[in-house]
Amino acid sequence: MENPDRAKSVTRSPRHAAGTALLASCLLGAITLAANASAAGAEVEYRDIPATTFISVIATEEGARPQAIAAYSMRSEPVTNAQFLAFVGEHPQWRRDRVPSVFADSRYLSHWQDVEQLGVGVLPEQPVTRVSWFAAEAYCASEQARLPTWLEWERAASASDNRDDARSDPVWRQQMLDWYAKPSNNVLGSVGGQPNLYGVRDLHGLVWEWVDDYAAMMVTADSRGQNDPDRLKFCGAGAMSMRGRDNYALLMRVAMLSSLKAADTTNNLGFRCVRDGAVAP
Repeated sequence: MENPDRAKSVTRSPRHAAGTALLASCLLGAITLAANASAAGAEVEYRDIPATTFISVIATEEGARPQAIAAYSMRSEPVTNAQFLAFVGEHPQWRRDRVPSVFADSRYLSHWQDVEQLGVGVLPEQPVTRVSWFAAEAYCASEQARLPTWLEWERAASASDNRDDARSDPVWRQQMLDWYAKPSNNVLGSVGGQPNLYGVRDLHGLVWEWVDDYAAMMVTADSRGQNDPDRLKFCGAGAMSMRGRDNYALLMRVAMLSSLKAADTTNNLGFRCVRDGAVAP
């Protein structure tokens, strides 16, 4: 049964519920049962994110009120190549030569030298990329965790090193935009950037990240039409308007994620996991 306290930023779209969710449910159930203690008990750090109410850059209706977010804990850093390599070794069905095409496209882990070898230029402490939503969900299940919802990810990513919500801070916003202005073909850095207020690192400035409900993030292409009352006639209930359109860094993530399918992989798309509730003392 789904946790009623779990934050949901949007309602799942029909294509997500009918397609990816069914396949993921079957596969992830098997992965969870098969996960052994070494995978589930890997030494990774999760940081507490307190319960709050939060106004997303995404608004599903005019005048939407702040949404309640229950306390959760988030991985302090994205999953790395070394960690995903260990996962593939424990669960060889996720090797690039064995994973079914319905769960990952042809670029899945294609930058690794071999199916279980990183190779030159793929550093162990770099975030793993070229992973599908299915693969990310399976990895998180092996860690007794899950992918964050967009609302959970956005809430954590809105914190600076000294503010719970820095989205109105022009200096913080400029730092975000500076990263998006960098060429995407730059060498990918390693995890371990400056932590935010909650001790979570690399939410910006390193890679894009999968979220659980990516498929429900349907937006119109032209932001000038976001307040058009007629758009729901064409886009349906999944259409969204945008709040705070000067927060381009967050809005660009929404646009990118909404364009993906669950089997897609890209050069700069990684992930991290979350767990419900606070970290046990």
